[in-house]
Amino acid sequence: MVWAGIMINGRTRLHVVANGTMTFQRYIDEVLLPHVRLFRGAVGDIFVFMDDNATCHQTLAVQDCLDSEGIQRLVWPARSPDLNPIENVWDALGRQVAGRNYPPTNKNTLIRALRGMG
Repeated sequence: MVWAGIMINGRTRLHVVANGTMTFQRYIDEVLLPHVRLFRGAVGDIFVFMDDNATCHQTLAVQDCLDSEGIQRLVWPARSPDLNPIENVWDALGRQVAGRNYPPTNKNTLIRALRGMG
């Protein structure tokens, strides 16, 4: 599993989620605090955060974290991936990986391929 943030003229680094599943605590510790908080700091006060409505993103702890960092979340319908522009990034990455002469054969080569595309 990977995570990335995008905006009109910028992006975060690609974050590879290590073994296991994404929980609300991992989302806070591995994504919100180290990536979103810094990205928001670079963008400034006019920053609205859009996530993908995954279950782990919708907990009170996550909302409390966003509130404590002064990060406003965009409210939008659940299960609406077609409304989220990051889905276009995932599609493009998937097509690039699939089109490689030597497609990744394991997790490590997939991670290297994804990171090399940024």
